[in-house]
Parts: sequence; structure tokens; C-alpha cells
Amino acid sequence: MNKPQAAGMPPSQQRIRERVERGLARRYRAERRFRAYGLMAALSGLLFVAFLFLSIISTGYTAFVQTYVRIDVRFDPELIDPEGNRSEEALRMGDYGGVLKQAIREQFPGVEGRRELRQLYNLVSEIAAFDLRDRVLDDPALVGQTREFWLIASDDIDQLVKGKIDRALAEEQRVVSDLQLGWLDALTRDDRVERRFNRVFFTAGDSREPEQAGVLGAIVGSFLTLLVTLLLSFPIGVAAAVYLEEFAPGNRFTDLIEVNINNLAAVPSIVFGLLGLAVFIQFFGVPRSAPLVGGLVLTLMTLPTIIIASRAAIKAVPPSIREAALGMGASQVQVVAHHVLPLAMPGMLTGAIIGMARALGESAPLLMIGMVAFIADIPASLTDPATVLPVQVFLWADSPERAFLERTSGAIIVLLAFLLVMNAAAVVLRHRFERRW
Repeated sequence: MNKPQAAGMPPSQQRIRERVERGLARRYRAERRFRAYGLMAALSGLLFVAFLFLSIISTGYTAFVQTYVRIDVRFDPELIDPEGNRSEEALRMGDYGGVLKQAIREQFPGVEGRRELRQLYNLVSEIAAFDLRDRVLDDPALVGQTREFWLIASDDIDQLVKGKIDRALAEEQRVVSDLQLGWLDALTRDDRVERRFNRVFFTAGDSREPEQAGVLGAIVGSFLTLLVTLLLSFPIGVAAAVYLEEFAPGNRFTDLIEVNINNLAAVPSIVFGLLGLAVFIQFFGVPRSAPLVGGLVLTLMTLPTIIIASRAAIKAVPPSIREAALGMGASQVQVVAHHVLPLAMPGMLTGAIIGMARALGESAPLLMIGMVAFIADIPASLTDPATVLPVQVFLWADSPERAFLERTSGAIIVLLAFLLVMNAAAVVLRHRFERRW
């Protein structure tokens, strides 16, 4: 209605119109504010997630590179094979630490004194001696020869080269001495210092020395633990969901089971760790700190999630599918096995992967069953001592060495990569196999 028409209205109608217009204006303003609040909340969430990822990546990407030093190494037969028989046992027991120290002294022949020599030896990691041993075992003809090798630097030198240690500080305020700075500068001028891909980080287990620490043991432990979890939780969870949806009678006992399943999904994960400690370890005697007991504990934790997701997938199957199969003479078991389960399987698999992703990121229940122990060896079976990626992150975060900070963030990046892959697999399964009726 235009203004002239509105001007000709009776006063009562004019007041009603103004009141309605004011109410509409308030409602539109409230709607705009609500949209703005929602947009601000979404942007804030994205901002915090972006800040988290940038913080982790900026701190941890340097863990994927390692500093190496090129040293001329002479494999002195007197230190490696004094008897000269070149047997594998004799070569394995050789003094490769002495060979390494001798090579470093020859690189800087003017260094004397126990304190200065100790600082000189600290340019290269102790793991370099084992690397030299492996090279000799692969090629015994190296004994008596002099070769150039790129050897892994110590954690302090590595942090200095990466810029994590400020060399402008006074000597007493940094872990690298002025002598070591001079030796490192001399090696750099001779093109004997180089940063390379840190293969040790992906091929070694845990270690007390940061430059020797890797995530392979935690990756294998996580894989074995999740394998046990998947093999147990998925069949049991699907069977429970099928029974509750298709066969269970509607009574108080069934209602009690459903309520408890929903409540278990909200129980703190550490409670499952206490249950696993009391039942699986103390009562059944399952080996402590093993992927087997870890998988059993995580199975208890993921079962409610898988059951709830599987029930939702079964409910999504149209009743007409069941009615058509029953009308053709199929039994209840045949209806479920040949029609309901195949159609609900994509949703069940999605729920299982989401449950596995949650289990991969859990550390609290595994701490209760001893998987917090220092494990340097790579687990070879389900009963070997092992750790998992979240626990490895927890252990490294508690270490005082500066280099473990980037190892911690690097392990978090690996863990996030696993989680992203598993969640992406869930999305792909959902879109690939989802059917619409």
C-alpha cells in the first residue's frame, strides 16, 4: 500500500500498520544479527583451527629434515678387525665409536684436551657409529680404506643449523659453545654441512637422543592395535545393531540395553582403560603394554559408536525393501542377510571408520595399560611391547631436550595425516555406496 493510501486510513488502522512495520523491522534486524553471529562463530572456529594447524606445521615441519656432516672416515683394521679374518662376528664387534672419533680428530687435528675433544665429538651423533658398522657389514672391503660419508649431526648442531638456537646469544646462554660454532662454520665453508630428508624419523623407533628418535615403532604399534580393534569391534557392533533393530523384542530389558549403549558412548575414555587394566591384564593375564590388550580396550570404547551408527544405517533402509522380500517368501534372516545388510553396509563402514579414527587419537585408556613405557624396538607381533602415536606424542612432549619439541609436532602431523586419511575414506565410502530411494 502506497503512502497516499496509507494517509487515508483511519487512525486505528494506521497505528496497527506502524506497529506491524516496527515488528517486522525488529524481526529482520534480529535475523541479520543471528546470521552475523553464526558467520562470526564459523569464522572463529576456522580461525582457531587454522592457527592450530599453522602452529603445529611451523614447529614440526623441520622434523622431516636432518642436518648431516660429511666426514672422511678411515676404517682402521686395528679398531675394526684386529685379527684380520674379516668374519661377520668380528666386524660386528668392532670399535666403530673409535673409528668415528678418529675421523673427527683428523678433520680438526689441532684440537686437544678432554673438554675440547668432547665438544668436537658432539658435532656428530652417536648413531653415526652404528651407521658405519652397517656399511662395513654390507661391504667388508671397506676395512683399511678411507671414504667420505654423510653422517647425521647431533641434535644441538641440528637445531643450530635450523635456526632454533640463536647463535647471537652469549656462550653461557646457549648449548653450543663458541668452539663448536667455529668448527661448524669451517665445515660449512668446505661444503661439508647439508640438510637432507630425515629418513631416521620414519625408519627408527623411540630413542633417548632426539636425532635418533623415530615414529616407526609408534606407527606399527598403532596399526596392530587398530587391527585388533577393527577385527573385534566391527563384527560385534554390527551383530548387536542387527539384533536390536531386527530381532529384539520391545520390552524393558531391550530399552535398558539401548539406554546403556547410549550412555557408554559418553563415558570418559580413561574409564575404559581402568576396566581393561582390571579385567584383561589383572584377571585374564594379557601381556601388559601390548597391541592385543590395547586393541581390546579400544574395542570396548568404540563399540557404542559403531552400534549407534550401524543402527542408524539399518533404520535408513526403507521398510518397503523388507516388505517386498517377505512378500516373496524370504525368512527374517534372509531379509536381513541379503537385503538389509548390503544396503546398510556403507553407513556401517562409515561408522566403523569414524570409531577407528577416534580410537587412533586416544591416549588416556592406553596409558592405564602400560603403553606409556619407553619402547625402542619395533613390535613384531600382537604380544610384543609397543606404543602408539598419541602416547609417543605424550612422551616426547614431556622430554626436556629442545629437539624433541619439533619431533613432537612432527609426530602430531603424522597422526593428523592418519586421521585425515581415515575420515576421507569414510566420506568416500559414504558417497560411493550411498543409495537414495
